[in-house]
Amino acid sequence: MSDTIIRVENLDKKYIIGHQQQEKYSTIRDVIANGTKGLLKSFQNQKFKSTNYQEEFWALKDISFEIKQGDRVGIIGRNGAGKSTLLKILSRITEPTKGSIKIKGRVASLLEVGTGFHPELTGRENIYLNGAILGMSKAEIKSKFDEIVAFAEVEKFLDTPVKRYSSGMYVRLAFAVAAHLEPEVLIVDEVLAVGDVQFQKKCLGKMEEVGKEGRTILFVSHNIAVVQTLCNRGIFLQRGSVEIDDSAYIAISTYLKSLEGAVTENLLERTDRRGKGLVKLSHIKITTGDDYSSTTLATGRPARFEFYLTDIRPKLSCIFTLYDQYGQPVINFNSMIHGTQDLTNPQVGKTCICELDELGIVPGRYRMNVAILSDGELQDAIDAVTIVDVEPGDLRGRPIAVGSGYGSVCIHHRWILPV
Repeated sequence: MSDTIIRVENLDKKYIIGHQQQEKYSTIRDVIANGTKGLLKSFQNQKFKSTNYQEEFWALKDISFEIKQGDRVGIIGRNGAGKSTLLKILSRITEPTKGSIKIKGRVASLLEVGTGFHPELTGRENIYLNGAILGMSKAEIKSKFDEIVAFAEVEKFLDTPVKRYSSGMYVRLAFAVAAHLEPEVLIVDEVLAVGDVQFQKKCLGKMEEVGKEGRTILFVSHNIAVVQTLCNRGIFLQRGSVEIDDSAYIAISTYLKSLEGAVTENLLERTDRRGKGLVKLSHIKITTGDDYSSTTLATGRPARFEFYLTDIRPKLSCIFTLYDQYGQPVINFNSMIHGTQDLTNPQVGKTCICELDELGIVPGRYRMNVAILSDGELQDAIDAVTIVDVEPGDLRGRPIAVGSGYGSVCIHHRWILPV
């Protein structure tokens, strides 16, 4: 078809992962002694025995799809599904192991902080460099220059080498360049999460504008609500293969159902996690937390969430969010904002506990995402840690049933007569 702008056929990507056998801690004397023994043994056997071995990892397996001009495609999936690898191949950053890719027109990509710009060049020089790479003339770049600088809000640092930019400044300028130099295809990864909330909204607005102009967008994000709003089509990747290629609604629905299947009691078995990993979430326990404690939560009743960790670190904090069946965030609990005690207190142990006097969300099924931070650094983050079912109950003496009014959160309030 003439309106096909991207065609991917039988795409595979293989990585070779090297492993090294771990040895117990040794003193310098042990190392010298063992080295001497190994040397003598090698002369006897005429060969050395390596403790290293390699493993094949297929990040993508037999990927095929076509994207039409003007499509706004959300690529979704769990961590390790192959989303970022696919975008790197489409951006010509990484070569595929097998398969073919055909793309019409210019491609601008924003994949991760640090790519696309030369660190020694200034912001001004990098704008012209990126435009030249996209095949634009100096006059074309100049006509867009002021608009790019205004959008990125980096006027004061325009003649500063970008290596001195903060990650937020870098992303602002990189997105502004990618979106304003009129590529036929705009590829954006989760990197927008680096910017502040206001700039994220600005970027999403610009991508909507780009989509309405008939240009093609490929967008990777864990924010399902944004994918739902921005994209008209969704590709759901699972373990390196295309699970669903359909409308954004169908792809998202299938993805959310798959998350329920990922729930496991022992969270240390989960490999699809993010963070430095110095502290990990091992398991959680959810109860009503009252005198008639049970694992069945209900609207209006107390709730207790216990998060068990592998270790404690300085300035530990826990954040968890409940999402509804449509992938929309409903309510967030953050110990950094509402915590009343030091979560790293050794007397407390390796457990974070959140208690509610009354659960103020309407009956339904919710998915929980959890993040553990230490001194502001992300240590562990897992999506779909568990599924939380909330049954109908009474909220301050009034029954709350399924489908009671609109929305998901019951906020305490009162009505008064005018004086």
